[in-house]
Amino acid sequence: MDQSLTEEERARRLADAEAAYEAEVEGNLRRNYVANLAHGLLGQTGFRLVNAPTFVPAYIYLLSGSEFAVGLALAAQWFGASASSIFGATLIEHRKRVLPMGLLIGWGMRAGVLGLALGGFFLPDNLALITAIGFLCLFGLFNGMQAVIFNTLMAKVIPLRLRGRLTGFRNFSAGLTAAGVSYLGGKYFVEGQALGNGYATTFLAAFVLTSIGLSLLMLVREPEPPTIRARGSLGGRLREIPSMLRADPALTLFYVAAALAALGTMAVPFYILFAGERIGLSGTNLGILSTAFLLAQTCANLGWGTLADKIGNRIVFISSVGLWAVSTLALLFTNDLWGLALVFAGLGAGQGGFMNSNQNIIVEFGARDDLPMRIAVLNTATSLMQALGPILGGLIAHGASFTALFGLSIAVLAGAVVTMFFVDEPRKRRIGR
Repeated sequence: MDQSLTEEERARRLADAEAAYEAEVEGNLRRNYVANLAHGLLGQTGFRLVNAPTFVPAYIYLLSGSEFAVGLALAAQWFGASASSIFGATLIEHRKRVLPMGLLIGWGMRAGVLGLALGGFFLPDNLALITAIGFLCLFGLFNGMQAVIFNTLMAKVIPLRLRGRLTGFRNFSAGLTAAGVSYLGGKYFVEGQALGNGYATTFLAAFVLTSIGLSLLMLVREPEPPTIRARGSLGGRLREIPSMLRADPALTLFYVAAALAALGTMAVPFYILFAGERIGLSGTNLGILSTAFLLAQTCANLGWGTLADKIGNRIVFISSVGLWAVSTLALLFTNDLWGLALVFAGLGAGQGGFMNSNQNIIVEFGARDDLPMRIAVLNTATSLMQALGPILGGLIAHGASFTALFGLSIAVLAGAVVTMFFVDEPRKRRIGR
């Protein structure tokens, strides 16, 4: 902005630019809403086949026969995400348009899924295991960056008043299709050994769906904001994080709560292995439990999104993490297929609400220019816990018992809920300013 202008003139010009920016957002809202919905429908359908606590853990266990190997593989994915999130923020926070970088990173993420599939088709089990761990790490590296970029993009093009319902409905529609694909994957791909390797075929389907979804994101019309941060180095931005945390103690407590909830995922890869001990792990059972998990996650997302828009994301976080903890406890006392399906439904609904509230509440803690870094710090904290969790979970499951593992998971989830009670609802704080 012209330095010869007075403070009053600069403020007026900035206000005019902000008004024009908001007008552009509203003018393109219908198109961008549909594009984000279509991208999320296909992208999340595919990625849920990779991230659901069924196919990948069962595949790694089939290759290795080791609970620790399952934990190591999942840890590789989340270590990758934790290592790249802050770098992802530095890639975009100085750019007026972030979509081109998002598309580039998005294709790298999908390359990890394709590699997972191709390793299953063409490599012997020992090499397929090694490459699977490597490709899960690659998937995580790009996922860490993509999460920052795409959440920033959504915050730019979808107003706060609609964001909860969009993410809820997007996850609802994606969950419906993912549930159907999961049942087909378990019943026909895995049990029927489609194309010679049912798990690899499932991952190939995930790659195709996510690739179509990413292509649809090119329909988004992204506005250029009136202000952006100056370009900074990775080291310089890292040094600024402590001051950001000191400036907002509630934000710091939210990061703690989110990290504790993410650590609760230490038990997630072992839900399906525990269920397999009770009822056997046939392709049909795998499909039913995957479908129950994803279908419940799907239906609950509509309610979580509506509740978030009307009351706020804080109550969604508390309620969903509490449901997740209760469902984990119920898992220990369930021995039949349909009872386990109900428990997996509770686990899916709880984790779905946590993911929705987590990604939406962070947008409300402060200024737009700092949003990529706030998202990056959140993703780094949660991804690091999700990386440590499976390793810890694998050690406990192998050295002690599933009961001990699930008990510890319940304790850290309860800690997340208690911590969140000390965080004020940031939306009300913004309204009060």
